[in-house]
Amino acid sequence: MKIAVHQGPYAELPSAVAASGADLVVAAEMITTGYHIGARSHELAEPADGPTAARMSALARETGAALAYGYPEADGGHVYNSVQLIGPDGRRLANYRKTHLFGDIDRSWFEPGAEAVVQAELGGLRIGLLICYDVEFPELVRAHALAGTDLLVVPTALMSPYELVADTLVPARAYESQLFVAYANRCGTEQELTYCGRSRVVAPTGEVLATAGAGPDLISAEVTRDALVASRLENTHLADRRPDLYRGLSA
Repeated sequence: MKIAVHQGPYAELPSAVAASGADLVVAAEMITTGYHIGARSHELAEPADGPTAARMSALARETGAALAYGYPEADGGHVYNSVQLIGPDGRRLANYRKTHLFGDIDRSWFEPGAEAVVQAELGGLRIGLLICYDVEFPELVRAHALAGTDLLVVPTALMSPYELVADTLVPARAYESQLFVAYANRCGTEQELTYCGRSRVVAPTGEVLATAGAGPDLISAEVTRDALVASRLENTHLADRRPDLYRGLSA
């Protein structure tokens, strides 16, 4: 499966998807509206099957590419920081709500999601969804690995001075839990924030298969089950676990 990551503005997403030739294109956290937008996140929030989802479904059908994109989701009087996965036929496959909210930027406007592991089957792989700060919690990534996630899709809004998350932590998560990670960041500035780019696709070996710079970019990499199986045979972290020793971590 060819995975592409769009690091750039929402207006350029359709052309990026068309140019990518990818089976799955991943876009950033809250790409449809902007991330650090305060009360406007409530004004612009839509249901999971709203107008933006309809446009994304049409784009997927036109290009034959699956899409994962971040957006503010309205449901039951609440607003969530969400990511939706649309299949190449335009069907909505999965929707995940960010569970670990980052500072006042998130907590002032969003409700936390209650479902840790959200997955869908696509192209012979099991796709899992997280958002930004979520990936910084190894327990959550490990929960995905134990639930059978092959490729973890992570729209994000990583800002300076936290470049080490993309450079160090994301490859470590892929390696320690033996899965692929597609990490899709924003770039440019938004109010006082400067997003650091560095979107990447990382293999379960920890190898960075593709990486973006600080500005707009479109990157891609091949993700295969054969590579996943080979890595898990070589690096037996999952098989060598001792859950009997870790019970205290649930507290």
